[in-house]
Amino acid sequence: MKNAQPIVTLAVDIGGTGLKMLCLDAEGKPLTERLRVPTPDPPTPARLLAGLDKLRAQMPEFDRVSVGYPGVIKKGVVLTAANLDPKWVGYALEANLKKRWKKPVRVANDAAVQGLGAIQGRGIEMIITLGTGMGSCLFTDGHVCPLELGHHPWLKKTYEDYLGRRGLKKYGVKKWNKLLRKAIAQTQATFSWDHLYLGGGNTKLITLQFRPNVTIVSNLDGLLGGVALWRDEV
Repeated sequence: MKNAQPIVTLAVDIGGTGLKMLCLDAEGKPLTERLRVPTPDPPTPARLLAGLDKLRAQMPEFDRVSVGYPGVIKKGVVLTAANLDPKWVGYALEANLKKRWKKPVRVANDAAVQGLGAIQGRGIEMIITLGTGMGSCLFTDGHVCPLELGHHPWLKKTYEDYLGRRGLKKYGVKKWNKLLRKAIAQTQATFSWDHLYLGGGNTKLITLQFRPNVTIVSNLDGLLGGVALWRDEV
């Protein structure tokens, strides 16, 4: 009897500035190089999905798709689009991508997916992603607890206003790092996390020194967590 072919997952990371994609084996290890193209402007569903089609055409055959989306997702439907086009709100991304690519598809918040690629699965863990906006997710013993901390009031505005791309441009790298230090302390006091992970493209600008329970993780984790969305599958 022949062994079943290993399952290949196409991992997709939708960002406010870039679209990323690679293929993963059953253990979540890369089978291909990561491909990236700029997010189209304006980032409407039609334009963005056309960009993903071009990336997909450069990938080998795959069995299923995992997508990280920068906003709130419920039952595969987009509920928020703070850093994309308003036309995304109410869009059935999971169902439409499944129809478009004729493969099983699962969609989750991008910070949740990146966290799944980084966490240890023990205790209370939290990830904050620093990119176009600010993403976040909590995990308790490896279980996802969705969290949109970026839009929560903090100081005089919101976390994202200070720590997202707008805040970085307005305050500069030095003050942005000071604000990040304050935000980390606030999240520790609020959520009592055991370990904090910092991801996203702007982590390269961090100049702070951290204790061992704060870790800067690779942007690649935003794709490597894709296999975790299929843990209930054999």
